[in-house]
Amino acid sequence: MYRLTYKSKSSGPINKETLRDILYASMESNRLHGVTGALLATHSHYLQVLEGDFAGVNETFLRIARDPRHDTLELVAFGPVTRRLFDKWNMKAFGIFDLNKELADQLMEKYGEENGGVRFPIQEWAALSLIFDVSMMNNQAFSF
Repeated sequence: MYRLTYKSKSSGPINKETLRDILYASMESNRLHGVTGALLATHSHYLQVLEGDFAGVNETFLRIARDPRHDTLELVAFGPVTRRLFDKWNMKAFGIFDLNKELADQLMEKYGEENGGVRFPIQEWAALSLIFDVSMMNNQAFSF
């Protein structure tokens, strides 16, 4: 079992429709390759965690790296793990575009600010923490 975490700058603005299109396109491919994970997006950046066997995760990441929606791709972590953290999510997507000001300020205070949104961490533990923080917001973040 492997986990890969990356962040990227988008080549264009990200909105709910962009996120929905990515999610729907990836769900079938992820199911076929046994990949699970989570995707966060601001208006300008992505943060994603992929989990599965080496070949499935590697192939999925290589496909993402060729996707023209990504401008700058940065590998945060890739390595073996003992179990999945996102075993229930074939792929779950969260858009943290229009959080209420209080939640956005809390996330930016904890993780930093980048291009008017939450900064995505470059340490794996912090990236996973952010994903879990957003997933616990109970309908405050836009999710699929």
